[in-house]
Amino acid sequence: MSMSVDINTLRTIGTVFVFVAFIGICIWAYSAKRKKSFDEAADLPFADDDNTKTEDNHASANDKPPEKGQ
Repeated sequence: MSMSVDINTLRTIGTVFVFVAFIGICIWAYSAKRKKSFDEAADLPFADDDNTKTEDNHASANDKPPEKGQ
């Protein structure tokens, strides 16, 4: 029995492959084992808020423009 591979067969195989990959990624992303690491990653933008404000204040205090007479 000979199987003829045409463009529609390749499209079907590609669609099934992408769908299976999508389902796999969804299962991985919503698994209970990943929750802790995703929660930590979600908090990263807020982790350095206090340090950034302090550094900005120091930088603005030290970077005064020179006076016109100098």
